[in-house]
Amino acid sequence: MKLALVHDWLNQIGGAEDVLAALVDLYPSSPVYTSIYAPDLMPAAYREWDIRTLWIDRLPGIHRHHQPYLPLYPPAWGGLDLSAYDVVLSNKSGFCHGFRHGDRTLHICYCLAPTRYVWELDHYIAREGLGRPVELALRPLVAALRRWDYAAAQRVHHFIAISTEIQARIKTYYHRDSTIIYPPVDTARFRPSAEVDDYFLVVSRLIPYKRIDLAVQAATRLNVPLKVGGRGRDLERLKALAGPTIEFLGYVPDEQLPGLMARCRAFLFPGLEDFGITPVQAQAAGRPVIAFGGGGALDTVIPGKTGVLFNEMTVESLMAAMASFQPRAYDPAALRAHALRFDTQVFNRQIGDYVETAWAEFSSAR
Repeated sequence: MKLALVHDWLNQIGGAEDVLAALVDLYPSSPVYTSIYAPDLMPAAYREWDIRTLWIDRLPGIHRHHQPYLPLYPPAWGGLDLSAYDVVLSNKSGFCHGFRHGDRTLHICYCLAPTRYVWELDHYIAREGLGRPVELALRPLVAALRRWDYAAAQRVHHFIAISTEIQARIKTYYHRDSTIIYPPVDTARFRPSAEVDDYFLVVSRLIPYKRIDLAVQAATRLNVPLKVGGRGRDLERLKALAGPTIEFLGYVPDEQLPGLMARCRAFLFPGLEDFGITPVQAQAAGRPVIAFGGGGALDTVIPGKTGVLFNEMTVESLMAAMASFQPRAYDPAALRAHALRFDTQVFNRQIGDYVETAWAEFSSAR
């Protein structure tokens, strides 16, 4: 079975790249096709991969500012023919599922999300703080991109969703069924601690849609300690909202994160996310999670067993959950056992089995 991996872009690190790294480990001899690749912005280990870029990789400034080139991604991906492969596994949140292939190639799409700025433009404009002129210019362009994106989705043979939230969006926007396989989480890094301190914890990129402002305001009004790890453009606004019990840690190095999570009273996850790896990491460290009751948290947080879900994305709703929270009601061993359901080894086994089965069915039907 000759297999290729496809990924939207490689100029930033996030959850999508964690998934890609797991796929490369699983299929180390497979090339990675991507639109752009900025080696200086990515981990050094990527230089050992067989990375193949599209023609837009040569456009000026695209490595650091790829958003202005948005209209060029569909024709760039549409010009890529991967008919030489038996199986193509795309790791998609943008347009990379739109490559061309022949009848003898099986396309499996691991869908991180249907293209957000195409199907959820209003939310995207609000969270990015785009002005009215930009909005007016975007709408006709997005309408055309939506038609292209939908047509590309119909050429995918099988969709895999990362959560029930994404499964629902795939059905709503693409009218396609999907199977859920949760993203890989390296739970081995995390262990429960014998000592637990009296602080709540947030670790996140500090950008508006993450809703860290809810956690900062709730902890300030309750006068309880909150540690905020992470960097981002929302930092100064959050500092202006914060009272004396809020501590901003900045970037948290990888080696410090497990201990920080293992000693917190509870991990706060106040935004609406497609999946959310940090709540699983916290549970692997034996700590419960207080999360907004929507999106990926519905898959990872079990009320009363691994944490609490608050129902309204408001300061008052989060405050009520924090004020009534009883950390001693949660068993660290049970929390960790639940987190192991999302471990990288589980992901590897499920993806590997899915690809093998789908290929066997596809090849026998030809």
